[in-house]
Amino acid sequence: MRLSELSGKEIVDIKRAERLGVLGQTDLEINEQTGQINALIIPSIKWFGLKRQGQDIRVPWQHIKKIGTDMIIIDIANYEADKELREN
Repeated sequence: MRLSELSGKEIVDIKRAERLGVLGQTDLEINEQTGQINALIIPSIKWFGLKRQGQDIRVPWQHIKKIGTDMIIIDIANYEADKELREN
């Protein structure tokens, strides 16, 4: 799949049934040696530019469960555990 095919898809957390953002408004963490995507970095911005509580959300590639025609379904068990990984 090409990056252009991912652009514009909504990112939805399956556990919280929450829309986290749209790919294209996110950053990608890419392994420079292999070119593989390690993670999606979703900014902490909500509708109409209002700030959401907390920092950006890092979604490791292995937490992506399904990429459909309109959305990307992710499964992150615990945002706090992931947040600690980013800070260390």
